[in-house]
Amino acid sequence: MNEVSTENRDLKWKNLHKIGGMAAIIAAVLLLIEIIVFTVWPQPDTVMGYFTLLQTNNLIGLIDFYLLEAISYILFVPMFLAIYVAIKRFNESYMIIAIFFAILGISIFLATNNPFSMLSLSNQYMAATTEAQKSMILASGQAMMINTGQRAVGGFNVGFLLISIAGIIVSAVMLKSNKFGKKTAYVGILAFAISLAEYFRMILLPSSLTLLLIIAITSGILLLAWLLLVGRKLLQIGKLMDQNNTR
Repeated sequence: MNEVSTENRDLKWKNLHKIGGMAAIIAAVLLLIEIIVFTVWPQPDTVMGYFTLLQTNNLIGLIDFYLLEAISYILFVPMFLAIYVAIKRFNESYMIIAIFFAILGISIFLATNNPFSMLSLSNQYMAATTEAQKSMILASGQAMMINTGQRAVGGFNVGFLLISIAGIIVSAVMLKSNKFGKKTAYVGILAFAISLAEYFRMILLPSSLTLLLIIAITSGILLLAWLLLVGRKLLQIGKLMDQNNTR
């Protein structure tokens, strides 16, 4: 009886479940496109490399500077909120903590990473008429690259760290629920735990590029799988709520 009562109270959130489900699937597709672009058009190693790429191909340059990742992080907001509504009754305290970390991490990421700022700097550099102006613009571009290029520092990585913690907490709560299934929960725990392992790699083995590649590929594949599993389940929950509402 309590389960039925809870389901009835949650009917008002059916649209959030649908939106969250679509957001998760779209985020997975965008991240997959980003990986493909990174492979075909590797990210430049220098500020001038970014400036040149942005002038020759704005879209590829923006994607190489995490445009699609920024959009994906925005989509994480309705996804995490939908997950919260779906499983909060299994451990509301942990879910509140997870949502706090997720929203804070997303906010930090978006506040400190703007690919259009790099595009603006590129345009300013090309329009600059003195070496002093060019040096100042290059320094600004270098600061942005440092922010996104170092794993343990910078807004990019602080945001990613907080979201990974939120993902582990959410996936752990999923283990106690019957909403998403243990497979989804274990995939999420592995995906976010492996991504957190990168911070330890930077401290213990900073020069191990092989380990970096293994961690990046493994966590990336698992994250894509988790997003697709979560998205599908949220859409199913929303559809089931629609059916219950019409009875």
